[in-house]
Amino acid sequence: MKRYLIRSGIAPTDLQGPAEMIFKNSIGGNVGNLIYAYSIYRNLMTEDVEIVPDRYRINENDADMINKYYDAYIIPLADAFRDSFVDSLKKYTKLFEKLTIPVIVIGVGVKAPINKRIKDGFSFDKEVKDFVTAVLKRSNMIGVRGQITADYLNYLGFVEGVDHTVIGCPSMYAFGGELKIRDLNLNEKSTIALNSSKLSPEHVLKFITSVSNNYSNYYFIPQWLKEFRMTYLGNQALGETTEFYPNTIKEAYYEENRVRYPLNAKSWINFMQEMDFAVGARLHGNITATIAGTPSLLLTKDARMKELADYHKLTHISEHDITEDLTLEEVINTLDFHSPEKVQEQNFNHFIKFLEKNSLDHIYNYDYHEYPPLDKQMDDIELPNMLTPINALAPLEISERITEYTRLEEERIKKLKKMNSNLSETVKKQKQEMKKKKDKINYLNTQLQRKSVKIGLKFGEVLVAAKKKFRS
Repeated sequence: MKRYLIRSGIAPTDLQGPAEMIFKNSIGGNVGNLIYAYSIYRNLMTEDVEIVPDRYRINENDADMINKYYDAYIIPLADAFRDSFVDSLKKYTKLFEKLTIPVIVIGVGVKAPINKRIKDGFSFDKEVKDFVTAVLKRSNMIGVRGQITADYLNYLGFVEGVDHTVIGCPSMYAFGGELKIRDLNLNEKSTIALNSSKLSPEHVLKFITSVSNNYSNYYFIPQWLKEFRMTYLGNQALGETTEFYPNTIKEAYYEENRVRYPLNAKSWINFMQEMDFAVGARLHGNITATIAGTPSLLLTKDARMKELADYHKLTHISEHDITEDLTLEEVINTLDFHSPEKVQEQNFNHFIKFLEKNSLDHIYNYDYHEYPPLDKQMDDIELPNMLTPINALAPLEISERITEYTRLEEERIKKLKKMNSNLSETVKKQKQEMKKKKDKINYLNTQLQRKSVKIGLKFGEVLVAAKKKFRS
């Protein structure tokens, strides 16, 4: 049985409660991380493979343990080539340089404006080059998300087709090479899944809000960790306000019980299968709909979204194409919502070749790929429903949430106190050891001084005797 370590906060079969997920940050800051991790778990978990999440821990001191207990380290990443991830890239580089097992990066992208000139470089060029070099020492090829990232690695001196290749987002291959998207028949009773990013321009946020105003049967799917807390407890706000994004639970989305937060990748996919349409500015909010067979519209705003939309032919429009008076009805009449189907098989086959290039076995080498080991395991557990906002709960249910969160908070404080106590004890012992060593050094210095004096006196006596002998 092979064991793979994977960059992941939680396994698809690991059912943690919402409060525990929040405390552990099992979603890695964004619940979209669960989707591409799920795809890799499902594809690589053969009957001969166990996959273990690393809980997003990066520590070069773990190298010996990783080398001893694992056969490969699988690293799925999003837009990791960005300023805010530089420290993590440095840590990964130090760790990878100490590993002796294969390290395979299955998806990584650069974060940049759509009109960024790659040849101008980025502030993190050195860190990315060091990271990629370290990875290639432990694998044959890196999989990047799109052509913009491929061009960036070419600029840094790496060779496309040799050192790296475009594989898109692993999320798209969760269920293989066949993709069937339902026809879009939008009407006033349609159920629509909305996703949005507060980082989007105001006119994009306004467009998304207009959909909820015109279609009452909608659900909003937030993705940030802060929004997870806000949905679960209501005691979190998102900072600067805008009338086109829900910043607190006082907003209509929450007040009307139209928010649903994902707790598990598969239950999220199942929920999206029930939707008639999805629209928004979140990449994995729309990819989840796509692999569930639901027509979706992605609103792209940067290079990371554009390169994936282009590669997978995701139905999308650019933020620059959204005008003040543009309506959803006008948009959908001009788009092909089946376009991702046309490149799915080709992209999937290339993805499989990439896995095999790195000597990774996969479920499609076996007859059981239609009902793989992960599916069997998940059929034996009860998946959690999407999380509803605290506004929608009865008083007793609210109390249960607060009680559970408080219990975990008290446990966390208790652990911190114990750690501080242990640290204080360690510091105390170290001070005692330092005092003993200092006393020993002082003692040795004293002894040395005495011996020096004795030697000096002895030398003086010898010198005087020599002088007397010389005179006589």
